[in-house]
Amino acid sequence: MKLTEQDRTRWADAATAATLFAVDPAGLGGVLLHALPGPVRERWLGLVHGLLPAGTPWRRVPLNINDGRLLGGLDLSATLSAGRPIAERGLLAEADGGVVVLAMAERVSTGMAARLAAALDDGELRIEREGLAQVVAARIGVIALDEGIEPDEVVAPALVDRFAFLVDLHDLRGIDEGLELPAPDTIAAARARLAQVQLPEALIEALCGTALALGIPGLRAVQQVARATRVIAALEGRDLATEEDASIAGRLVLAPRATQVPQREAPPEPPPDAEAPPEPPPEPPPEQPPEPDAPPEPPPEGEDSEKDNEPPPFDLEKAIEDMILEATKAAIPPNLLAQLQAGAAKTGKARASGKSGAVQKLAARGRPAGALRGEPRAGLRLSVIDTLRAAAPWQRLRQRELATRPPSPFPTPKVLVRREDFHVTRLQQKRETTTIFVVDASGSSAMNRLAEAKGAVELLLADCYVRRDRVAIIGFRGTTADVLLPPTRSLSRAKRSLAGLPGGGGTPLATALDAAIELADAVARRGETPGIVLLTDGRANVARDGTGGRAKAEDDAMAASRRLRAAGFATLFVDTSPRQQPVAQRLASEMRATYLPLPSADARTLSSAVRAVGPGSR
Repeated sequence: MKLTEQDRTRWADAATAATLFAVDPAGLGGVLLHALPGPVRERWLGLVHGLLPAGTPWRRVPLNINDGRLLGGLDLSATLSAGRPIAERGLLAEADGGVVVLAMAERVSTGMAARLAAALDDGELRIEREGLAQVVAARIGVIALDEGIEPDEVVAPALVDRFAFLVDLHDLRGIDEGLELPAPDTIAAARARLAQVQLPEALIEALCGTALALGIPGLRAVQQVARATRVIAALEGRDLATEEDASIAGRLVLAPRATQVPQREAPPEPPPDAEAPPEPPPEPPPEQPPEPDAPPEPPPEGEDSEKDNEPPPFDLEKAIEDMILEATKAAIPPNLLAQLQAGAAKTGKARASGKSGAVQKLAARGRPAGALRGEPRAGLRLSVIDTLRAAAPWQRLRQRELATRPPSPFPTPKVLVRREDFHVTRLQQKRETTTIFVVDASGSSAMNRLAEAKGAVELLLADCYVRRDRVAIIGFRGTTADVLLPPTRSLSRAKRSLAGLPGGGGTPLATALDAAIELADAVARRGETPGIVLLTDGRANVARDGTGGRAKAEDDAMAASRRLRAAGFATLFVDTSPRQQPVAQRLASEMRATYLPLPSADARTLSSAVRAVGPGSR
């Protein structure tokens, strides 16, 4: 496949970043590689791996790695066998002096990002856990594989801030196989020379000015571009970095971080024409006599003209900064330039721990539900009986194996337990349920069934109180939907909030559904199970923007219903109108809710029906 010139440039910049990173992984921090799994990404990773000196550690970090394997800690099986504490070497310590490849970096938790950032900052790990206290070296470089597609799938800013290069190979259709790369001897020589490469003071000030002109906050980017400049000079075999080195480093480090397009300064206004005749002095007033003294002689012809036409003194630092700035500006991605020129800087919404929201782990408390193989870490409890049961059949073989080893000064354990024998107790715990009541208090409902709806909700609240569920109430009327009661177990508060709900006004159904979705999403992120009970006649007549009009209001309500269906929350639609409404049936079908028409029922009948099919009964 024939490559375009733009693709060739992108691959050339990516290969240059790989080369510089191979020279100094720990000094440059890391590379954020935005690319989906495929041959292009694997080719780039193979390029970095091939450029590293032989024997350089290369470790891949899976997303679900635990702290014990990442940082190190107590090796429980070795400790039981030896009868004394044995420390386990973590993956970061194993990668000391090498590279760590972080899979699915956009889903890394906040805690793991903080641990990696600390290792990048200090070059070592301070481990104080499980009765151990030690400091181990961990000078690593990180390659973070960003596979995010959605706008909210971004890598933690704490990690991105510590990476020198942001490489984007997404949608790259091919690679340039004919690109020349440095030999391994050149990489080794650059590593040896790097410590003695100097950066002129004028070049440092020019790099700072370039970062300032591009709107890059903080000093880390300046430190990284200065380090990259020294690496480029070391690859060229020079002990003093030049302007060309800084231009290449600015393209690779500063351009992807630009938050504004630098504005060219307006040229100074030309001096007035020296040859133009000076303006005559103003004539004195008639009542004053003329001055007896003669006017001063004019300066010699051409003196002012030559002085005004003298060129300004040459500013070396400004010239270097302009050259670096132009080279960096040319490397800013075109889509970023379009956004910046439109007045929207490129800012991402960082998530703390992946797209999935609340992370579900094995319960730390609850009823025992058997045992499973695993290590007693992260709050898990060791199942002693199941562990001994797994180790018992192997005792004779392990004792024979132990007898063939050299004698140990420590006592021989009675039972030999190994890592594969460990079992942890599995606990199960029911997730708490939060029922969100969305009550229509508009004029049509107030005229028909509001009193019965209030009575039914009070009965349902009592039932939720018995089950120790949380309840929340949203009332909507006029142009707004208000959370009358946030999630609580207090029955008295719920009754007071419901009793104070007035009736009358329009039906802002779309606004009410939006409020219910936001509240249910907040409940789900706390690890609880939300359920929505909607009591309304479905006749929306107020749009999201607060304007009246049944057609627009129904369109907004349909759009909000589709959003509720996409959220996947269990929903019960109680049609409180005196007769079944086709629009209510369409809304219930659109939000994929259980439809419950109650054309004639009192509060107790309504409560029984909702309890039988509602989300709170599951």
